[in-house]
Amino acid sequence: MATASSNMGTHASKSLETLKFDNLALRRLPVDSIKENYTRQVPGACFSKIKPTPVDNPQTVVFSKSALELLGLSESGIESEDFPHYFCGNKLLPGSETAAHCYCGHQFGYFSGQLGDGAAIYLGEVINEANERWEIQLKGAGKTPYSRNADGRKVLRSSIREFLCSEAIHHLGIPTARAGSCVTSDSTVIRDIFYNGNQIKEKCTIVLRIAPTFLRFGSFEIFKPVDADTGRAGPSVGQTDILHTMLDYTIETFYPEIWSEHKNDQQTMYVEFYKEVVRRTARLVVEWQCVGWCHGVLNTDNMSILGLTIDYGPFGFMDRYDPDFICNSSDDGGRYTYKKQPEMCRWNCSKLAESIQEAVPTDLTKPHLKLFDEVFEEHYMNKMRKKFGLLHSSQPEDKDLVESFLNTMHETGADFTNCFRTLSKLPLPGSDTFDSKLDELKKSFLDQCCSVDELKKSCESRMDPRQLQMFIMLAQTNPDLLAQLGPGIKGLMQELNRLEKAKDIKDLTQDKKREKDSEHWDTWLSKYTDRLQVEAKGISDLHEENVKRSEVMNKNNPKFVLRNYIAQNAIEAAEKGDYSEVERVLKILETPFSEDIPDIERKESKSILTSETQVEEQGASCSASYGSAYDSRPPEWAADLRVS
Repeated sequence: MATASSNMGTHASKSLETLKFDNLALRRLPVDSIKENYTRQVPGACFSKIKPTPVDNPQTVVFSKSALELLGLSESGIESEDFPHYFCGNKLLPGSETAAHCYCGHQFGYFSGQLGDGAAIYLGEVINEANERWEIQLKGAGKTPYSRNADGRKVLRSSIREFLCSEAIHHLGIPTARAGSCVTSDSTVIRDIFYNGNQIKEKCTIVLRIAPTFLRFGSFEIFKPVDADTGRAGPSVGQTDILHTMLDYTIETFYPEIWSEHKNDQQTMYVEFYKEVVRRTARLVVEWQCVGWCHGVLNTDNMSILGLTIDYGPFGFMDRYDPDFICNSSDDGGRYTYKKQPEMCRWNCSKLAESIQEAVPTDLTKPHLKLFDEVFEEHYMNKMRKKFGLLHSSQPEDKDLVESFLNTMHETGADFTNCFRTLSKLPLPGSDTFDSKLDELKKSFLDQCCSVDELKKSCESRMDPRQLQMFIMLAQTNPDLLAQLGPGIKGLMQELNRLEKAKDIKDLTQDKKREKDSEHWDTWLSKYTDRLQVEAKGISDLHEENVKRSEVMNKNNPKFVLRNYIAQNAIEAAEKGDYSEVERVLKILETPFSEDIPDIERKESKSILTSETQVEEQGASCSASYGSAYDSRPPEWAADLRVS
């Protein structure tokens, strides 16, 4: 099976018009009999055939050469004048069949019934010269039967974020759908960016997504009976023949080893399939945790059946380490915080078991959820040992070493990415430079800690003061009524905790914070030194070992990630017609473990942001410039960015 993160070496030789399509999903899975494109429930079908909606004057913002090579697309095809027309949906590639996928989902813990591809359109499946199958789809190509009250469009800012993060996650070595291109247009839609009634026109923009399949957990929830909590049901309740068809198609096509071994024993085959999905999901979330990345919307409809990262929306890489980091400003209850991601992915796996229970009972699948915990723990610690340069042994204290490092970053407000990256500067004890490098490492850690002003700012209330005061009064006078807020009560408690912390640090000075930070790091570095002494035992050539450790650590601790402010700078420039910063950021993200920033010339004809350019992203207004280093702690204005 092809994997969306494989490093493909296929010779790219196809033109746009000669890509080889084999649209297996539409042949094997039931297709909606209604041809008209209008919002409706779609029973008894996995796809609805529809056409993309054209846009005016499509223009390519950026493309990923390595992603397009998966399709076997030649350089001349990429540079063709028709390229933006094909990959915005204005023209259809020969052999393409366009459709939207029907699925359901549990959103923020509650079953929402039919959802489906409300803005994504399947173009077909391309078979490359290595006989790999790649599904391609357009995100933002217009209305489908699953668009509900939306317009099926995406805009430039969200499309640039999705494009860049898809490629960033791939180059970090994490399984993901790829992004082939980002095409904008002169067509516009109305958006209320700040949800305050101030609507603006934004350019319709389309992203080309590439993956072996975009089937997801929610694809199998179309058979769900009426949910006791929400009163909603899937559109294909009781149609177990379709469930069996979907399972057989998925396993035969994407899990051929399981199909080959167990196709004559259907129950065993389904159980083995489920077990492998659980394993892949556990390994995937480990990879996210280890680079400090949050998905933001880990609903069952956003979980790939192949264990890929899909559906990039309000994602975020952490700057300062915070286990309660919320990247999605709409997640009021904090369901999808950084520390909860493993738990939520496991919960989603349990919902997958329930969704296929008419084909294989849950008493045969759910006991295997323990695999999630086992695989997560083993993969997490193996990954962390590489990040810390512990290559020769596993010790009982390793878990505490990792947790205490995270706790120290949290206590000091230190930068997640940069603290991990700087670890490789320390050689093993016994090396000539160990003592001096230990001092340098401590200084580097202290330089990555937040200032007292940044700490105080992070404790400011994010709720309207009048609303907060009302809730406080309610808590004092009628706590039973307050409890009826449900998930919203968690957001209120977070506000109150911030206010309490703000009181505690009201008189804290920068010098006092620095002193406390130094004490915290001294304590942790003492633990790390002790552990490295164990690692150094029996090593005869410390210099050679230090070189090896540094290489391994730097291949597991990225220097460059797609921080929100980096994406925002690229978006702001692109909205002014300058796509060069998007291209530059892509080039940097293609080599995230490198010490060097690629030398990319700016296009003289394009506009350049100044340091006074105002940035607006989902409620934030702040000063942005290209002058910020891509591997430094973020500028102060980045703390105000909100994405939802």
